[in-house]
Amino acid sequence: MFEKRPIVGVMGSHENGRDELAAPLGRALAGLGVHLLTGAGEGVMTTVSRAFVETAPRQGRCIGIVPTDHQPDGTFKVRQGYPNPYVEIPVFTPLSVNRTIDTPGLTRNHVNIMTSDIIIAMPGGPGTRNEIDLAIKFQKPLCLFGPHDLPSELIQALPHFETPDDAVDWVKSHLPAENRP
Repeated sequence: MFEKRPIVGVMGSHENGRDELAAPLGRALAGLGVHLLTGAGEGVMTTVSRAFVETAPRQGRCIGIVPTDHQPDGTFKVRQGYPNPYVEIPVFTPLSVNRTIDTPGLTRNHVNIMTSDIIIAMPGGPGTRNEIDLAIKFQKPLCLFGPHDLPSELIQALPHFETPDDAVDWVKSHLPAENRP
């Protein structure tokens, strides 16, 4: 029988792994029977992916959306450090990470957000902020998890959680009825 699993996207810093937040979040998501999607890089992406794949038992898979750089000969080269070793299903895109929501063209962030059914935004930089803006634009269920340096009106407008348990409870409330534990 075919069973569609929801995809939970976790977005966050490529520099800081936020182990104290991302590891328990990854373990908790693994217990929900969902797929995990990240941008396939280092930092939060590696920490949450490692915790997710090292949790047993689990049913979902770790998906990574991999950015590439356009080469002068018309080919695309995978960026160094991508995908991280915990990505089970890498999706190689002909998209980079260097554009913003106001710049014409698409980025890997578009794929991250459009593919995810539910999004958790952890602390990050401009790329994470771009993903938050895209999630709002595409009307995806979105919550903030952990400390954020965002405008106060944005923080007040979105669900914001300080503990992995609270963030996962919010995710559960947004899962389709047939996928709720």
